[in-house]
Amino acid sequence: MKKLIALFLLLTMVVGLAACGSTGNNETDDQSQDESDLAYVEGNGKLIIGYTDYAPMNYTDESGTFTGFDTELATLVSEKLGLEPQFVEINWDTKEVELNAKSIDCIWNGLTISDERKATMEVTQPYIKNAQVVVVKEGTEYEDTSSLIGKNIAAEQGSAGETTIQGDDNLKQASYIPKTLQTEALMEVKAGTADAAVLDLTLANTMTGEGTNYKDITIVDKLAEENYGVAFRKGSDISEEVNKIFDELVADGTMAKLAEKYGLDLAQ
Repeated sequence: MKKLIALFLLLTMVVGLAACGSTGNNETDDQSQDESDLAYVEGNGKLIIGYTDYAPMNYTDESGTFTGFDTELATLVSEKLGLEPQFVEINWDTKEVELNAKSIDCIWNGLTISDERKATMEVTQPYIKNAQVVVVKEGTEYEDTSSLIGKNIAAEQGSAGETTIQGDDNLKQASYIPKTLQTEALMEVKAGTADAAVLDLTLANTMTGEGTNYKDITIVDKLAEENYGVAFRKGSDISEEVNKIFDELVADGTMAKLAEKYGLDLAQ
C-alpha cells in the first residue's frame, strides 16, 4: 500500500512539473508574439535592409563604392534609430517572403507604394516621386503605346513596370519579356531583343542618354506617376518611427539636399 501511495505521489509531481514547464513555454511564446518589431531589431542591434542593384537608389559606383539615395538615407535613419545598417541584396520577386521570414527587416529600394503592397506590408509615407516610362532606341518610331502592339517589351518581374504593362490595353498586346532586374530589361533594348522597356523614371534618367552606357536609348513616354516608400513587416512599429525621422529630415533640409545630389524629386 505504501508503495502504491509513493508511486501515486511521484506521478503527481511529474505531471505538476510538466504542467509548470508547459506554462512557462507558453508565456515565453506569448512574449515573443507580443514583442514589437522595433524591439526585435533593437535586440539585434541592426536593421537588415533588403535591396537590389538599382541606380540611383542603391548601386555600386565606378570606384567600387556602394552608394545611392536610398543607401545614404537608410544609413542616416538607421543611425538615428541607434541601429547598424546591414544591406542584403535580394531577389525582388521574393522580397515579401524574405521580409516575413525575417531574413531582412525592410525593403528600402525605390519601392512603389500601392494599395496591394499596403495591404500586406507596413509602408512608410511617400518620400520620392517617380513614374513609369517607356524607353526605346533612338530612331524608333513611337507615337504612343499602340506603337508597341505585337512588339517585344521588357520589364522587371514583379515591378511597377510589369503592372503598368498589364494595365495598358495596348501593351497587353505586346510580347512581354520578364527580367530579374530593370537593368536587364534595359540591356534587352540595347541588344535589340526587345523593342522597348518600361522602367522607373529615376533609373532611366540616371542610366540612359549622353555620358552613359546606354547613350542611344531614350525616354519616349511617361505612363504612370507614383511615389516611393519603405516597406516593413505588416503591423511593424518601425514604420511610424521612420516617418518621424523623415519629417525631421525634410524640415531641416537634409532630404532635399540628398535628393538634389541624385537628381530626384521629393514627394509632396
